Amino acid sequence: MRRLHLPILGAAVTLLALAPWLAGSFVVSLLNDIGIGALVAMGLVLLTGVGGATSFGQAAFVGIAAYASAWLTTTQGLSPWLGLLFALLLTGVSALAIGMLTLHLGGHFLPLSTIAWGLSIAILFGNVEELGRHTGLSNIPPLHVGAWSLADPRAMYYLIWVLVGLALLFCYNLLRSRPGRAIRSLRGGSVLLASVGADALRVRLTLFIIAALLAGLAGWLYAHMNRFVSPAPFDMRASIEYLLMAVAGGVGHLIGALAGSGVVLALKNGIQDVLPLFTQRAGQIESVVFAALFIALMHFARGGVMGSALRWRRRLGAPLAAMPPDVELLAAPLPRRDMPTGGEIVLSVQGAVKRFGGLVAVSDVSFDVKAGEIVGLIGPNGAGKSTLFNLLTRTLRMTAGQVRFMGRDISGMSQRQVARLGLARTFQHVKLRPHMSLLDNVALGAYARTHVGVLRAGLRLNRSEERRIMQEARRQLDRIGLSGRAHELAGSLPLGTQRILEIARALAADPILLVLDEPAAGLRRQEKIALSDLLRKLRDEGVTILIVEHDMDFVMKLVDRLVVMNFGAKLVEGAPAAVRADAQVQAAYLGSAA
Repeated sequence: MRRLHLPILGAAVTLLALAPWLAGSFVVSLLNDIGIGALVAMGLVLLTGVGGATSFGQAAFVGIAAYASAWLTTTQGLSPWLGLLFALLLTGVSALAIGMLTLHLGGHFLPLSTIAWGLSIAILFGNVEELGRHTGLSNIPPLHVGAWSLADPRAMYYLIWVLVGLALLFCYNLLRSRPGRAIRSLRGGSVLLASVGADALRVRLTLFIIAALLAGLAGWLYAHMNRFVSPAPFDMRASIEYLLMAVAGGVGHLIGALAGSGVVLALKNGIQDVLPLFTQRAGQIESVVFAALFIALMHFARGGVMGSALRWRRRLGAPLAAMPPDVELLAAPLPRRDMPTGGEIVLSVQGAVKRFGGLVAVSDVSFDVKAGEIVGLIGPNGAGKSTLFNLLTRTLRMTAGQVRFMGRDISGMSQRQVARLGLARTFQHVKLRPHMSLLDNVALGAYARTHVGVLRAGLRLNRSEERRIMQEARRQLDRIGLSGRAHELAGSLPLGTQRILEIARALAADPILLVLDEPAAGLRRQEKIALSDLLRKLRDEGVTILIVEHDMDFVMKLVDRLVVMNFGAKLVEGAPAAVRADAQVQAAYLGSAA
């Protein structure tokens, strides 16, 4: 953590520790509710704010865990601590099943599906005899730590907030790790994640389960704090309230979960206390007043509490905490691939065909790429270059033909599988995560070369591997001349520098073949010169490069060999000078008068 934040953190922890002795029983109970709400909201910050998947059903997971522990401890007479394990297990299995059924849905279908299962699970609680139907389950035993009973709200307070603190630390560590970088890249789309060897659906499902387990932990605490459960606290209205907590606090900030939970619950309690002073129908208009106040909050603080705090800090000119200086990392390098010898065929395209209905976008194209060379794939607009590029990187499936990479037929493989074999790519429209640093963007490229999972990352058992990843990321930044800007945000870079940064991310994968999709598009002359110098340098270091480009002047001065396409077919192949002199190329690409 940044040094400037340590005194603030220490003061907050001290205040929380003293709160039960400084405040009355009502405030302690309210703080307990805020802590439980913060756990659910924390999961929504990860799922919705970071991962981009909106859920209106988190209260159902709170209910599953609460009822699971309540049933186990009241009807079976088992320990609440066994109830915790059972509650988390049942919540995790439920999230896995629901996630596998719904997370592949896109657009507005995913939020709608969360509403459906959120409603159905709450209704299920009220119609199962063993769960007390609408009456619920009562006489749930309190928690005990040895001989110490946590039946008193003040005792329960410490358990709740210790768990909130541990969950916050776990999530903080997770987001700054290998799986965390993949989670933070979910908004970039599945194609981006597949290009670094990650499975977007699996990452999203993992995130969904984590959010559900945080809600499950909250449900277990709720059951043994209130010692009574019924369906009402776990219905759709409660799910919306949890989502409001995440939004009110700042859906992109973990600490915002605590702030949002505090704002929403304090606002609700305040309205319940104040409204009866002005009207005898307070119960009927409570929701209307709450909605109006929340809309006003979002109007004046669209980024939530944390977003507003950051804006005010910038307006007041308060300096941001300086990033820690880079320390020389003494770590073993990441494993490297066995590279092909010079002249060996790396990529072989044989009779590639792609049809879209009656349109033939690529027609019987064949060519090879050999180790240690730069090959350019060019042609006028509409020639089929981008379609062929997507066939080679497996973003599209071929209608006919074969693509072999390092002797293996990859025609039926996915983009993620091909990326793991050593085929790295960049994008015509830059796909960087603008709110991640240059260092983190490049470190994402090493995803397939590393193995640490969510649990080890959250518990910070990944330090050795993380040092190796960061060492590799810094090495690639130094390789492209951006080592002094490692902690800048990628979104602040000009387009030319962003394209170079994408190349660094691809290089972090230790690729056998680097495939660049129109890397010179939108660049100024000096930026093109810098890009050419970088690519020549990479070739001299042994990197094999395939460039798909429409800028003939840029390519002619750079590549060793050209493949020219027109109307989906290969027109000619050869050295740049020979291609430039070819009459067919002049007619199709440069114009007949050239």
